Amino acid sequence: QVQLVESGGGLVQAGGSLTLSCAASGRTFSSYASGWFRQTPGKDREFVAAISRSGGIRHHAESVKGRFTISRDNAKNTVSLQMNSLKPEDTAVYYCAARGDGVYGSADFKNYDYWGQGTQVTVSS
Repeated sequence: QVQLVESGGGLVQAGGSLTLSCAASGRTFSSYASGWFRQTPGKDREFVAAISRSGGIRHHAESVKGRFTISRDNAKNTVSLQMNSLKPEDTAVYYCAARGDGVYGSADFKNYDYWGQGTQVTVSS
C-alpha cells in the first residue's frame, strides 16, 4: 500500500507557473505507475498526465500538452507536475494517483488504486 500527499497548489495569475509535488510513503514507489488528474465541481475527474514506473514513458492530455510536464524521482519517492502558461480553465483540485498493476500510467482514473487528498489550483484572469 502507498500513501500520497500533494502540495504546491495555490493562486496564480494567468500565464504564471506552479509546480505540484506528490510525496509517497509506504511500499516502494517505483512499483507504481502514477498520474495526475483534476476535478472541478459537478464534473468527472479529468486526466492530466501519467508516467510509467521508471519514468521513461509519459503522456499528457491534449489540453495541457506543451504547457505541463510530469516527472518522477523514485529515489525521493515523489512525482511532480510542472505547470506553465497557466490558464483560468486550469483551475481545479489536482489529485495525484498511483496504480498497483501495470507498468504504465493510464488516462482512466478507474485504473488507479491510491489517491492523494488533492490540492487546489486557482488561476485568475
